[in-house]
Amino acid sequence: MSKQKEKQKAIKLRKHGYSYSEILKQVPVAKSTLSLWLQSVGLSKQQKQRLTKKKLESALRGARRKREQKIALINKLHREAEKDIKKITKRELWLIGIMLYWAEGSKEKDTAANIQFSNSDPVMIKLFLKWLIDICNIGYNKINFSIYIHENHKHRLEKVINYWVQKIGLSKKFLTGVYFKKGNPKTKRTNVGNNYYGVVRIRVRESSDLNRKIVGWVHGVAKYYRVV
Repeated sequence: MSKQKEKQKAIKLRKHGYSYSEILKQVPVAKSTLSLWLQSVGLSKQQKQRLTKKKLESALRGARRKREQKIALINKLHREAEKDIKKITKRELWLIGIMLYWAEGSKEKDTAANIQFSNSDPVMIKLFLKWLIDICNIGYNKINFSIYIHENHKHRLEKVINYWVQKIGLSKKFLTGVYFKKGNPKTKRTNVGNNYYGVVRIRVRESSDLNRKIVGWVHGVAKYYRVV
């Protein structure tokens, strides 16, 4: 095809609202040449809308590919990191539980208080319960839990209770109460709407001595690493 015919074809395609990249697939010339040929070609409103739509679709495809690549990378890193965790000994689980309680347990200065542990992550709650039962030899009959949730979610109460019962493996008979938070604070949390299930607080009856021990264990770890 002669240059003149290529130019005419390019102009015709442009007038039909084709983008530069679409034209170059049919008219194999340098982009600079194409730009020179088409600089005086005006587009109708409809043609401009088509090009805008094509650009948006292209941008969305690009964003979707990037997101898929990011998710694939995250999943790969997760799988590789999981392999680093092999056998966990009983002593290691004991230390894990101490650190969990140090981070999320009750910070009351009165060590005569019973054990209380609060979190919104059901996996963390389950791990703490395993620590109580397997390491501290606490019976289920001494464990109860309560739920703290925003008052705007009263209409979802049954669903919220069933969610926690299923996730943490404690029967409803161990539920001692549901407490509603008042007000409507602004939040940047992602677990809102139907993904919001509030916070669970685990309590252990007659556990003040164990609470005192945990305080001692925490101090022992801190002293070992000379951070106190």
